[in-house]
Amino acid sequence: MGSSSSPHAVCVPFPAQGHINPMLQLAKLLHQKGFHITFVNTEYNHRRLLKSRGPESMDGRPNFRFETIPDGLPPPSEEAADSTQDVPSLCASTKKNCLAPFRNLLSKLKNSTEVPAVSCIVSDCIMGFTMEASQQLKIPNFLLWTASVCSYVGFLQYRTLIQKGFVPLKDASYLTNGYLETEIDWIRGMEGIPLKALPSFFRTTDLEDVMLSFAMVEVENARNASGVIFNTFDELEDQVLMHLSSIIPNPIYTVGPLQFLIRNQGEENNLNNIRTNLWKEQSSCLKWLDSKQPKSVIYVNFGSITTMTSEQLVEFAWGLANSKKEFLWIIRPDVVNDESAIVPVEFLEEIKERGFLGSWCQQEEVLSHSAIGGFLTHGGWNSTLESLCGDVPMICWPFFSDQMTNSWFCQNKWRMGMEIGGDVNRNEIEKLVNELMNGDGGKEMRKNAMEWKSKAEMATSTPTGSSYMNFEKLISNLLLS
Repeated sequence: MGSSSSPHAVCVPFPAQGHINPMLQLAKLLHQKGFHITFVNTEYNHRRLLKSRGPESMDGRPNFRFETIPDGLPPPSEEAADSTQDVPSLCASTKKNCLAPFRNLLSKLKNSTEVPAVSCIVSDCIMGFTMEASQQLKIPNFLLWTASVCSYVGFLQYRTLIQKGFVPLKDASYLTNGYLETEIDWIRGMEGIPLKALPSFFRTTDLEDVMLSFAMVEVENARNASGVIFNTFDELEDQVLMHLSSIIPNPIYTVGPLQFLIRNQGEENNLNNIRTNLWKEQSSCLKWLDSKQPKSVIYVNFGSITTMTSEQLVEFAWGLANSKKEFLWIIRPDVVNDESAIVPVEFLEEIKERGFLGSWCQQEEVLSHSAIGGFLTHGGWNSTLESLCGDVPMICWPFFSDQMTNSWFCQNKWRMGMEIGGDVNRNEIEKLVNELMNGDGGKEMRKNAMEWKSKAEMATSTPTGSSYMNFEKLISNLLLS
């Protein structure tokens, strides 16, 4: 039981796997510093967590508790009850429907004799309704941006793109006629970036498009927060960070990679088993990796939201099979648009000695396993950082949003990855996999990944490391608030 004088942080992630994980890491770090934590999931995700992790998993601890609010969406059909909700619907619904239930939850906590008074809210940058509640109740609100700084700066360009006439697109042909190759030159640290590498929601012919306006409003809204927290480290995004500090007024805290910070702050054992994987993890894939040679396996996982056509699934399958490499491929049950993900029987025959297909795994553990030599990924930010922390080079197939920007930086700035251009084609997949695992390009990328990993370790492990110091600064500001 936290003493009534403990600081109390209410943590509110956006309800998707890639947003929940870093918020949980941050919540655990705050808990280690003496904060009472209330972690707020949506009712839909709470049900999924109970299903994937067991009925006691969400009981929490006396001073680390879970609460829920509704997301405002109609309940899904029985067969869709275990898949990621549609992102645009979720964004629109949380914006419209979550303020009142969240305010009620804050009042309930305020009137409770069992928990300390709420001293701050730490919410996802795109859960803007928390800002409204915090202003009404005069509680400081710190925002966590769960993607890269470069993507945040990319989103901040939307208004400029509209003013300069780049957006909306004249018609749908602009998506394929080379227009997206246009380079823009006004962002410090992102010189030479093409339109196609900016976060993807501007790719619309409709100025009223729900994701265009949502993204624009939410990132600009962050200017009113008590501070913005980024899961990155200064050296990785130094130029872009300098640009960002010159355009937003709030304090910026770069405290990543959070997975290293947690490890270096000394993990509390009693929180180790609080996890928030929305799918059941298979530990058998780690056992399979144990039998493999160092750096011999390519890991394939497109995250929790990416979907593909069954043709694309088949092309990936044969590209991997024809590369003759060993691979671990995580195929989410809902990865293929509107149908179940089924790989060809001949493919299973071909790869049975050297391929492992799973449905979900503990990715951080997989990427830090000695057998992993490369990662075929959608380029989400958690995956990019986990890859960097495991010194694993990447092949990126970005799907939407910030993944476009992360992939461009991986290839062009950090030089620890390469991007799949255009349509998925088995010959290109085979060629890229071989280059990554055995080619000179792959060796160079692996060397760069190792250098970034050691810089990330420096940033998080010593009292003079940038992320370590920024985290201490964040804690004192949260306590002051």
